[in-house]
Amino acid sequence: MELRHLRYFVVLAEELHFGRAARRLSISQPPLSVAIRQLEESVGARLFDRNSKEVRLTPAGDALLLSARALLRQAEEAALEARDVSQGSAGRLRIGFVGAMLYRGLPQALRKFQAKHPAVRITLSELNSGEQIAELLHDRLDFGFVHTSRMPAELKHALLVSEPFVACLPVGHRLARRRTVPAASLRDEPFVLFSRNVSPDYHERILAICADAGFRPEVRHEVRHWLSVVSLVSQGMGVALVPNALHHSALRGAVFRPLEEQVAQSESYCVWRDGPENAVVQAFLRTVQAGRAG
Repeated sequence: MELRHLRYFVVLAEELHFGRAARRLSISQPPLSVAIRQLEESVGARLFDRNSKEVRLTPAGDALLLSARALLRQAEEAALEARDVSQGSAGRLRIGFVGAMLYRGLPQALRKFQAKHPAVRITLSELNSGEQIAELLHDRLDFGFVHTSRMPAELKHALLVSEPFVACLPVGHRLARRRTVPAASLRDEPFVLFSRNVSPDYHERILAICADAGFRPEVRHEVRHWLSVVSLVSQGMGVALVPNALHHSALRGAVFRPLEEQVAQSESYCVWRDGPENAVVQAFLRTVQAGRAG
């Protein structure tokens, strides 16, 4: 049974006249007659009673008509969905992200993308950089936001954000009222640090800032999320060096002050799989990069 046969059958069932049905289908009558005969052979039942005066549906034809229309409608919808997916306006998008992206424009990019592509189903997973890379390689994510540029060859990446680290201090700290803070002034402070296991790159950059200032920090607490770093600082549990975007977290009890020195930058990258182009991924990448440009 072919979709072409079903289309011919539905048109003939609506017209009940071979000549009119053939004209509507832009074919001649003989191919229409052959197609109907082939369909009847495939179904194993006579679908039309016809004579020189009229064409009528048989009970078997009546039974087939409803299903034939449904099948043709489903085929059309499937074709439209395939076209939309190929153009990036439908499909699914599985996104991984590090927590800092909540303050680096990810919510705004998602709203903008979803407004233009309402048929795309988006799922979010908060994962560290290493976890996202593993999920991308195993085709369990389509797109990620990570803190590292060290990528397997199977993945593509692009720099999204580069911004300075700043000092995060308890609101009552002796340095909290200064406009800028020398990194060396944090020498004897207890530190809250981003875990090496979660992001080796960030961990090493923070240690390098301290080393350039002439000291190794006394690490009291290591945590997995930037918001946890800021939260512990806000409770007076230590000081920290965090990406500048974290000042948008607006947690009471914590203040953010620029460092006096030029220091290593906090960087975020978007990452996706290399290979055949995924239109949905490319559409989202364009949205993200447009937001950065803006």
